[in-house]
Amino acid sequence: MTKFGYFLASEEHGPKDLVRQAKRAERAGFEALWISDHYHPWVGEQGESSFVWSVIGAITQVSALPITTAVTCPTVRIHPAIIAQAAATSAVLSEGRFRLGVGTGEALNEHIVDSRWPPLAERLDMLDEAVGLMRDLWTGKLVTHRGEHYEVDTARLYTLPVDPPPVFVSGLGPRAVELAGRIGDGYICTRPSAELVTMFRESGGAGKIAQGGLKACFAHSEEKARETVHRIWPNEGVQGEASQLLPLPRHFEQLAGMVTEEAATAGKPCGPDPEVHAAALREYVDAGFDEVYVNQIGPEQEEFFEFYADKVLPLVR
Repeated sequence: MTKFGYFLASEEHGPKDLVRQAKRAERAGFEALWISDHYHPWVGEQGESSFVWSVIGAITQVSALPITTAVTCPTVRIHPAIIAQAAATSAVLSEGRFRLGVGTGEALNEHIVDSRWPPLAERLDMLDEAVGLMRDLWTGKLVTHRGEHYEVDTARLYTLPVDPPPVFVSGLGPRAVELAGRIGDGYICTRPSAELVTMFRESGGAGKIAQGGLKACFAHSEEKARETVHRIWPNEGVQGEASQLLPLPRHFEQLAGMVTEEAATAGKPCGPDPEVHAAALREYVDAGFDEVYVNQIGPEQEEFFEFYADKVLPLVR
């Protein structure tokens, strides 16, 4: 049976609000959590971007829900040896409920320590090597690594969970999905695509968990909800590779001037009709995802949780 989770947006809410939302999501009947990992928000209107590992630590102490980073880039901004330590500690604090979601990242977050942004093929190779290195460190053995992209000298992790954290790999293109099937313990995707789920399964992901996620906006009118999405998350309407290549929020703001409300809200349930929201979730269920995560855009968080608890989640369970 499909599980339904809540997606915590680090770009839009401060750390204390994220912790409160995690608690509220659990009370509303959500079964798991996603949390984004950013250094910058996409646009200034979103206005936040806290250090995800501190927030995860706080959440583990107030919620019993499993939590997955959606997603961490363990290749440029932070060395994979450090991400391995952070993930291990998070798994200990959560008593094994933490899952490390990883991807090839965006220049928006990663360029801050290296202005050269590698092409996709190189980033995929870096991610492949990084995941292998992290798994070596999770054995608790002394690790020395001399790879194509990373070097580690006599490193050993001492604080380790009973079992290493599962690694879920995100992907939207064929090469990334193939990598997810080959090296991942699970798959992360933000499109309700049966084709991508099938590709993941056929690339080595058979029997592994596929997680899908979407954004929504509850408001007391569809018009208000659509305006809120367009104002706060116009980058959702940016197409192509720009989301991976642009380095600053102001660049996304410049593109946002060309994004229509229709483009920004495409595929996102907006407004107060529970059937509209349930239908969007069912698209992911029908595509074959085992877990579906939804994020509420905008300030009406409490109203959203009441709406989903009372009207939406009962329709999809």
